Amino acid sequence: MSTPLRHGWTTGACATAATTAAYTALLTGDFPDPVEIVLPKGQRPAFALAREELTGGAAMAAVVKDAGDDPDVTHGALISSTVRHGAPGSGVAFMAGPGVGTVTKPGLPLDVGEPAINPVPRRMMREHLAEVAARHGGTGDVTVEISVEHGEELARKTWNPRLGILGGLSILGTTGIVVPYSCSAWIDSIRRGIDVARAAGRRHVAGCTGSTSEKVAAELYGLPEDALLDMGDFAGAVLKYLRRHPVPRLTVAGGIGKLSKLADGHLDLHSGRSQVNPGMLAEIVRSAGGDEALAGRVLAANTALHALRLCQEAGLPLGDLVAERARLTAVGVLREAPVAVDVVVIDRAGVIVGRAG
Repeated sequence: MSTPLRHGWTTGACATAATTAAYTALLTGDFPDPVEIVLPKGQRPAFALAREELTGGAAMAAVVKDAGDDPDVTHGALISSTVRHGAPGSGVAFMAGPGVGTVTKPGLPLDVGEPAINPVPRRMMREHLAEVAARHGGTGDVTVEISVEHGEELARKTWNPRLGILGGLSILGTTGIVVPYSCSAWIDSIRRGIDVARAAGRRHVAGCTGSTSEKVAAELYGLPEDALLDMGDFAGAVLKYLRRHPVPRLTVAGGIGKLSKLADGHLDLHSGRSQVNPGMLAEIVRSAGGDEALAGRVLAANTALHALRLCQEAGLPLGDLVAERARLTAVGVLREAPVAVDVVVIDRAGVIVGRAG
């Protein structure tokens, strides 16, 4: 019997817990441990403190992020908050401590120069700070410095450098809860990548299924890093967001297997959620004038790459035909959006084996 995957907590929830504990200690001299917070949807998790430190003018509390069963790069990271009294009437000011990035490009929901602490975590922290102030006689005028141990190193494994968030991680989360394999963080990164590209005035972006196709697209078109979208399996996320926030030109680049799925109408290209359809590939062969013997071999092929090799040997351009069908799927999702689409299909070595558009 399978066990349900365990939920975890976002960096924003962890930062809120640490901030609540630190401000409580700053006002009372005692750290609540565990410290309970209220999430946007009403859940009330409690967090154990991993570190605490109280000096004359500042209090620091830290919690270890538990991402549950999600393969999150920040799982196990130590997230700390140092709270200091601010000037009367100054409200809450946020600072990026070690391991938290700073925004350097427009297009994100934060101004350039701001610490990469997203709006919902900021709101959560402000609400909890106000509650602590009301309970213990504080003014609520504080500076909050959020840090993530080894955050700059961890950030290299995320989209942050490409989005112009430099020096560390982002403090994220809209619900406070990490849902295992929810894909929401990746899709949100795709959207932010499009926002950054648009804000930088890019007129051509590339949605790529992996690092090899990304390299091919960058070299083929001379695209800068902020025009490259790490699409992964989420072709639908790219296309639907561009439908609402268009860029004049989109290149979709990927391997023959994943783009065969797009050609077949699938928008989620993950192997667990869509499969290559040999019948569709055989039908493409027939429609392009291939004989029944070749169609039969393609139908029995082990993989899309195997089918491609069979067609290359027979002189039939299956890569181009898959690219054109994939392009038509993309155009259909984009509807009337003013986005011109071309498709680049590669093999595992990064050799271009098909193009359309």
